[in-house]
Amino acid sequence: MGYSTGRLYAMSMAMVWKSCLSIGVAAIALWSAAPAHAQAKYVPASSQDAQSQAAVRQQNGQNLPAREIERRVVPQVRGAQYLGFDYDPETNVYTLKFLRDDSVIWVDVNGRSGQVVRRSGGSR
Repeated sequence: MGYSTGRLYAMSMAMVWKSCLSIGVAAIALWSAAPAHAQAKYVPASSQDAQSQAAVRQQNGQNLPAREIERRVVPQVRGAQYLGFDYDPETNVYTLKFLRDDSVIWVDVNGRSGQVVRRSGGSR
């Protein structure tokens, strides 16, 4: 009698493992079949809008490329670590962010001309 109970247990455990394995394989298949954009990192819509507007202005020759603005401005902020930039399509201003001695420095740059229009934070 104990033998038959053990055999039933062994059979039911095999069925459980097969079910778990099937579910796992199905989950992996569904995930890998999902479109790449569904797996992409979330970016807020406002950020996407600003990026697309900056790209359109650049393509139309209205703005300098962001890399050109960085190439011009980053060397001007000596001794600081460059963190990146934000773009405001309403004002057409790139705000480059730097870190020096635990202080954040913001440098606002005109997107069309590449001229620094304002600098704030940190010590000069």
